[in-house]
Amino acid sequence: MADSRKYMTSEDLKNHNKPGDLWISIQGKVYDVSDWIKEHPGGDFPLLNLAGQDVTDAFVAYHPATAWQYLDKFFTGFYLKDYSASEVSKDYRRLVSEFTKLGLFEKKGHVCLFTMCLMAMSFSMSIYGILFCQGVLAHLISGGLMGLFWIQSGWIGHDSGHYKVMSTKGLNRFAQVLTGNCLAGISIAWWKWNHNAHHIACNSLEYDPDLQHMPFFAVSSKFFSSLTSYFYDRKMNFDSFTRFLVSNQHWTFYPVMCLARLNLFAQSFILLLSKKNVPYRVQELLGVVSFWIWYPLLVSCLPNWGERIMFVLASFTVTGIQHVQFCLNHFSSDVYVAPPKGNDWFEKQTNGSLDISCPSWMDWFHGGLQFQIEHHLFPRLPRSQLRKVSPFVIDLCKKHGLPYNCVSFLKANVLTIDTLRAAALQARDLTKSVPKNLVWEAVNTHG
Repeated sequence: MADSRKYMTSEDLKNHNKPGDLWISIQGKVYDVSDWIKEHPGGDFPLLNLAGQDVTDAFVAYHPATAWQYLDKFFTGFYLKDYSASEVSKDYRRLVSEFTKLGLFEKKGHVCLFTMCLMAMSFSMSIYGILFCQGVLAHLISGGLMGLFWIQSGWIGHDSGHYKVMSTKGLNRFAQVLTGNCLAGISIAWWKWNHNAHHIACNSLEYDPDLQHMPFFAVSSKFFSSLTSYFYDRKMNFDSFTRFLVSNQHWTFYPVMCLARLNLFAQSFILLLSKKNVPYRVQELLGVVSFWIWYPLLVSCLPNWGERIMFVLASFTVTGIQHVQFCLNHFSSDVYVAPPKGNDWFEKQTNGSLDISCPSWMDWFHGGLQFQIEHHLFPRLPRSQLRKVSPFVIDLCKKHGLPYNCVSFLKANVLTIDTLRAAALQARDLTKSVPKNLVWEAVNTHG
């Protein structure tokens, strides 16, 4: 019998890559998600980034098996005529299937309980130190404990954004808002919006927000051509001021990380007060506002301004360790200038990520980020399972000649600083002209 199915080519599919006309392919079937983008739990950016492509690997990575049943209502009736999957993709999907059959995506262990116990202990000890202890040292330690509390709350927020850390969806949402918005001052909506974009566009200089830290940092000289951030929808100008900061970035990296939390506070408010579609906006705002009520009140309980400033700096400095950890996993890895593609998922995630070797008893410190490659390949996998699947990922990388980069925590710091230093030295090359910014043009343009 003749094949009655309708076909389109990959070139035809590329034409449907914009808002209002957004099609994707999953295992050769073409779906119209133009309207669904407004309701997509992962936000609009992942769909916009991969529009007009086959997205099978990304779909498999981010969605449980139960999600497949909902695809039919988006089916266009078209099949991709030239659909094919690489051997790497086939092996990757096979791994996801095997992990699903083993129930690894559902086995969360007691990590969440342990983390919350550590949070409760550090938070209560910090408050006790402020309210019931005298002396500068006690208050300094209390600040450090608050920083430790924020680090652990960050791991809960990270995990709960990828999979359910609690028994129900409602409790999971409660844990997100409590540990993120209320107790840490960071909007979980902002984190999901930012973090999903990072996973989809891992180490793309134009699309990955986790590499877009101008004017403070530039991990590659490619930034010197004033690239456009398609996440923030603005040009990242490399002007004289940026050149000065970037030229010294290998010296300023750790001091800036001590205050990096300020950026997360600001980004949370910018998103929540914007015109973007933010789920549970009021709930998110109330949670963040509650943080800015209890935290200043707690700080005000200290006897003088000197100790208040010391406490805040101590809490920010300790939690700065987590911001350093975020950078170690990607700053020294391969980067590229292009939009993300759907047909090289495994390759981009392994090339753009760095694992940190550590004993299992130190897993609490890294929060799962020590298995960054595994986490990027299987973002729904509970942190307690990452160590178990690591050998399978190593074998798959060896089979296909792909890098599996894993170094010690100290070596990761060295690699990061080396990357920043290399870009800094290139930025100091004054023989290269600096693109003028808009202010310069406005002042110096005549006629």
